[in-house]
Amino acid sequence: MIQVAWRILTHEIGRSLLAIGGMIVAVLMIFLQLGFYAAIPAGGVLVYNQMIFDIMLTSPHYVFQGQAPSFPRRRVYQALAQNDVASAAPLYMGAVNWINETGGGRYEAFLIGFRLEDQIFDAPEITRQLNILRRDDTVLIDATTYPMFGKLTANRVTEMSNRSITIGGTYGLGIGFLGLGVALASDQNFLRLQPDRPLSAVSLGLVRLKPGADPDKVAAALRAIMPADTRVFTRSEFLQFEADYWIERTSTGQVFGFGVIVALIVGAVILYQTLSTQVSRQLPQYATLKAMGYSNGYLRGIVICLALMMSMVTLPLAYAAALGAYDFVHEATKLPIAMNDVRLAVVVTLTLLMSTGAAVYAARALRRADPVDLF
Repeated sequence: MIQVAWRILTHEIGRSLLAIGGMIVAVLMIFLQLGFYAAIPAGGVLVYNQMIFDIMLTSPHYVFQGQAPSFPRRRVYQALAQNDVASAAPLYMGAVNWINETGGGRYEAFLIGFRLEDQIFDAPEITRQLNILRRDDTVLIDATTYPMFGKLTANRVTEMSNRSITIGGTYGLGIGFLGLGVALASDQNFLRLQPDRPLSAVSLGLVRLKPGADPDKVAAALRAIMPADTRVFTRSEFLQFEADYWIERTSTGQVFGFGVIVALIVGAVILYQTLSTQVSRQLPQYATLKAMGYSNGYLRGIVICLALMMSMVTLPLAYAAALGAYDFVHEATKLPIAMNDVRLAVVVTLTLLMSTGAAVYAARALRRADPVDLF
């Protein structure tokens, strides 16, 4: 069965290569759609994954990281009343206008402010630069900030929100979907850049628990004492809430989920057309095999083997193309898109199922391979 399929594959090599080329495009589309589908929510929680907290306090009107209305800071410290709470830290987020003094462009950047005494980020490159943030009108810039803001060199003086600001250094957490650029500042420098925003109104409250404490139980206790102006999440609930925003409450899930379906349909149609044409052109050969005593199931198996062989040629080439495409997309958009074993296994499974389905459907033409007509 395999030998016959191989002979068919190599007999009309031009047609086979054309079909394989179409399949490569379809499988590459599946890789890209699944990559975007995973990268979008991952980008939404990129910065949160580097923050240290067990419970997160937010406004009840919190939507996602870029839209986090403020709530009273006293709620953050109110959490300290729970015995299992080790610390509670306020976090401030807002937008600033950043002027590139070299190019003259004015762009919006995302600003994160925090008390330098609080341990907010699990990032040594930020921790070792905390003393730099103590300087007045000084910020750290994420290294993945877009180049339109100019060079991110240390001690460069630029302008944010009509103030002269010094870039103290860079770090590399990633900007996710926070905008074109992200800056870190002390709470005092945040206040200088956001003079209409009092420090008594915070964007988030990061709560750390004592070792061995149950986050679910502490969260339930906090919900019981917090007024309606504050919402309580465990870490897992909060990260899932953020990811769900991008998958369910935006068009992301629908667009890229539907894209996978379209790619499968395209690949199946291309393969079906190729197999169907080959079966029709070689009906006499199939009829001869049937006259020799081979069953319809055996003939169908030849077509399935042919489809799987095409898939085996397609997958390595599409995989290599996907790696290059992922690197290009990451450099262009800063999205955390990368290949992983799970996605590779999913694409291989979908490709084999697509190939098998197209082969079974194309093999229906074998019913016309009648030895009586041949002889």
